[in-house]
Amino acid sequence: MYSFSPKLRLYSIVFIVLGLILFGAGYFMNHGIDDARIEHMMEVVHSTGHNAPTHSSELVGPQDHAAHLEHAKMQVHNQPLAAVHTIAVFLFALSCCALFFYSIQNAAHAGWPIIILRVMEAIASFIPWAGAALIILMVLNVTHHGHLFHWMDPALTEKGNANFDPILYEKKKFLNIPFYAFRTIFYVVGATFFAWKLKTLSKKVDDNKGNRKIYASYYSWSVGYIVFFGFCSAAWAWDWLMSIDPHWYSTMYIWYAMVSALASSIAVMILISVYLKKNGFLPQFNDNHLHDLGVFLFATSMLWTYTWFAQFMLYWYANIPEEVNYFFGRFEYYSWTFLPVMIFVFLLPLLVLVSSSIKRNYKVVTTMAAIVIFGHWVNHFNMVMPGTVGPFWKTPEVLLLNLGAVLLFVGLFIFVVMTTLSKTKLIPTGNPFLHESEIYEYPF
Repeated sequence: MYSFSPKLRLYSIVFIVLGLILFGAGYFMNHGIDDARIEHMMEVVHSTGHNAPTHSSELVGPQDHAAHLEHAKMQVHNQPLAAVHTIAVFLFALSCCALFFYSIQNAAHAGWPIIILRVMEAIASFIPWAGAALIILMVLNVTHHGHLFHWMDPALTEKGNANFDPILYEKKKFLNIPFYAFRTIFYVVGATFFAWKLKTLSKKVDDNKGNRKIYASYYSWSVGYIVFFGFCSAAWAWDWLMSIDPHWYSTMYIWYAMVSALASSIAVMILISVYLKKNGFLPQFNDNHLHDLGVFLFATSMLWTYTWFAQFMLYWYANIPEEVNYFFGRFEYYSWTFLPVMIFVFLLPLLVLVSSSIKRNYKVVTTMAAIVIFGHWVNHFNMVMPGTVGPFWKTPEVLLLNLGAVLLFVGLFIFVVMTTLSKTKLIPTGNPFLHESEIYEYPF
């Protein structure tokens, strides 16, 4: 039985408190930015000589100074919600991917990962917490207290209005506030339900060892979640990320977003499993389990890189203005994060994890796991910030807001996940494949 370390509990609480303080400081600094400073920020951006549109909101409506100032004010004051949105989407998708990986193992009757099933369940326990944050953000946006989603402006689909946008008018059957609100609630409630249901059935399997009927139900619900996740992970990538830039779309985006979260999820499994192993709570976890998790971390990193390159290469080569502006804004204003992220999520995993023997080295694999998590948070930063905050991100406010939001959510994540682990048996003793996991040895 795992006991939540008082030291780790203290660290998680410190992260939460420090995150609240930093985020609060950033919020009040952002709230105090006046029009004069925003105009100065606009002048600095325009002084570079690059005035091409970087977002669909710049392609429609009046193009005078007043309209540009209003747009810039909205982007600057988006900074607090954008910081929360980035980390909330990242951790929600990461937690759902842990449950997806868990369900795949159950559906495949895989033996090797049974030792760490409880770790996956614990990560999935954060789904309702991140989901609650996303529902709050949804309410703020649909009530127009936040402006992360340009398409929510009713003037854009009102024929005859000076801001009328024919492209968004054609998309309004999907991109409309009532349907968006319903979908957001459906994703969160559905994923929360599956996390609870599978955890409950897993406990029943333990308590009724050898009961085939209960295990069959456990299997069926695992398959059900795979189907739910398959559809919903695509839709929430459209809703929460791609619709930030509503003119632009990519048929590879759902894979690009989902694999990013899946790689991060596997990295978190590695960190927690090794932590439990090193502290004597999970002695059954061995080099072979670490090796297989390292294989999945390497594979998902390479798969994500493929989707990133394929998506980018096709659009950049075509050079169609309404499509390439998505990448132009990231090249021009986010050069510090857009391409350098490839070092953390592609180059280092490729160079380090390609060796089979290296995947058995606890220090190397855990270090790479931490690097991959950081890299994919930066990737989510690149998906959210350019379309919500625009070029106005190199400010102390943005640093404080993002650092505060990350510390707050990471502290809460550690507290929730480790508390969940402390309330359950770490080893699923009733699982029929447990013995296979205990004696598992990678054959090569």
